Amino acid sequence: MQPLQGLTVVTLEHAIAAPLATRHLADLGARVIKIERPGVGDFARGYDSRVRGLASHFVWANRSKESLSLDLKHPEARRILQRLVLEKADVVVQNLAPGACERMGLDHASLAALKPSIIVCDISGYGADGPYRDRKAYDLLIQSESGFLSVTGTPEEACKAGPSIADISAGMYAYSSILAALLERARSGVGKRLDISMLESLTEWNSYPLYYAFDGAAPPPRTGAAHATIYPYGPFPTGGDGASVMLGLQNEREWQSFCDKVLRQPELASDPRFSGNARRVASREALRRIIVEAFRELSAPQVVERLQEAQIANARVNTMQEVWEHPQLRARARWRDIGSPVGPLPALLPPGGWEDGDPCMGPIPALGEHTDAILRELGLDVSSIEALRADQAV
Repeated sequence: MQPLQGLTVVTLEHAIAAPLATRHLADLGARVIKIERPGVGDFARGYDSRVRGLASHFVWANRSKESLSLDLKHPEARRILQRLVLEKADVVVQNLAPGACERMGLDHASLAALKPSIIVCDISGYGADGPYRDRKAYDLLIQSESGFLSVTGTPEEACKAGPSIADISAGMYAYSSILAALLERARSGVGKRLDISMLESLTEWNSYPLYYAFDGAAPPPRTGAAHATIYPYGPFPTGGDGASVMLGLQNEREWQSFCDKVLRQPELASDPRFSGNARRVASREALRRIIVEAFRELSAPQVVERLQEAQIANARVNTMQEVWEHPQLRARARWRDIGSPVGPLPALLPPGGWEDGDPCMGPIPALGEHTDAILRELGLDVSSIEALRADQAV
């Protein structure tokens, strides 16, 4: 039995933050009913068509859900949604525009007056109050507002993170907060409101550079793929094969081993320019020249062999295609097939311990696929459903 089996989540969601949170709840066995606009659905369905005609973001964040299409501008559709929440839902998740749920009577105050056990998780760009409350917030904008861009990229240019980390951070805080609220409700019998802000989520993740710049100090510089405040830590080119190797040192024992067994220059370990991490960071250009010169006659596999012998952390700079074929993921049997409107698709088993059985990894829903079944569950007969469809309410 999955840990959240028997719980129902109704979600008014789009894009990434809320869908990712609810997909993780679905992984744990919760029934997740996704409300989508008829004919259009979650706008992430249209981001691209890279996965045999389906959108990559949507495939990632929406397995194991039921899709109920409702036009929430239609009064009857709103009544159906309110019935669904009051009769079935343990949790409501939403990342609509600020104020949208209040206007439909689906905010926590309205719902809790009728159902005190309800948990409502609101996800927004900037939070439920404050001067930025009504601003539009997309991932890149939050990466900028949180200061993340200021410490990410090269010395010449700030760069965003490839994945949507502002959305991801908010989604993961929503997920963990919902789990905590469910534990609290199990003791008290009372639900609660959760207010998750993308800005606050990513700023929390950005706390190390915030503290590095404490009391007006200079922030960590942008250093590309290298570490801003630890050295050597980052990619280094190898000779002849056009490859590079990612490596990282964390302490003086590793520094001595690196000089001796990797660079084959043990005398560097006592060079005062490189004594301690702070001095190595200050002298990074000189040290980089030494490392690049030492690697010039070595292939990437030869460098990796030396790093492994010295017990220095290292990694390949993999492409997406190489990750699909990653030997560690294959050895740990991390791939599963899931259903979709275009047939079976591979999906990565989520992190966690699944020795007692896989998480719930159900199919990706077609738009409105479960509408009729859910409406019948609420007691509507065939003629009533046909009338709703004729009136474009569903």
